[in-house]
Amino acid sequence: MDGKILSKNDDNSKKGLPVKTIEFLFDVGSPTTYLAWRRLPAIAARTGAAIDHVPVLLGGIFKATGNAPPGMVAARGRWMNIDMARYAAREGITLAMNPDFPINTITMMRMLTAARGTPDFMGLAEALFVGMWQEPRNMADPEVLAATLAAAGFDPAGWLARAGDPAVKAALVAATESAVARGAFGAPTFFVGDEIFFGQDRLDWVEAAAG
Repeated sequence: MDGKILSKNDDNSKKGLPVKTIEFLFDVGSPTTYLAWRRLPAIAARTGAAIDHVPVLLGGIFKATGNAPPGMVAARGRWMNIDMARYAAREGITLAMNPDFPINTITMMRMLTAARGTPDFMGLAEALFVGMWQEPRNMADPEVLAATLAAAGFDPAGWLARAGDPAVKAALVAATESAVARGAFGAPTFFVGDEIFFGQDRLDWVEAAAG
């Protein structure tokens, strides 16, 4: 699967027409990325596009580009909370701001990197997003993370071991560096072909490009 899903309306592939891919560069530590995670399946269904979920490390992108979380500017942070609540209400998405935000997500993103290409990817990502933005929990706490994984049917020790694999660590670094090289400066970032889009509030443009 490699983190990719096709919509149930992928008739284009059956007709010999090209199926476009939406590359979704994400970090579970971003609430706007969580909103995108919830909204993308409907976009895939409407457009017939494939979604390629690409784990990256948002902190690494910030460091490489000189960017910073919006909350660093108090007024912008307050506005973003209001804006996200508006989108969540409009789209029918459950969103609970995490009281421990910002949370170090490096272990979780390494787990997701290890899960790419396996049937566990989507379920693991769902469990981590729910833990971050629906429960919400301090997912940087090893005990909390382990409990969240176990409740979702995953073996915490096994996934922690995979996250510690040097090859997995290198793959996450490479994906993050590639994102920066392609012009990413935050998350969520989307690519449709060579076109780049930033932010879940630009998903209408992503859908148009994919359609």
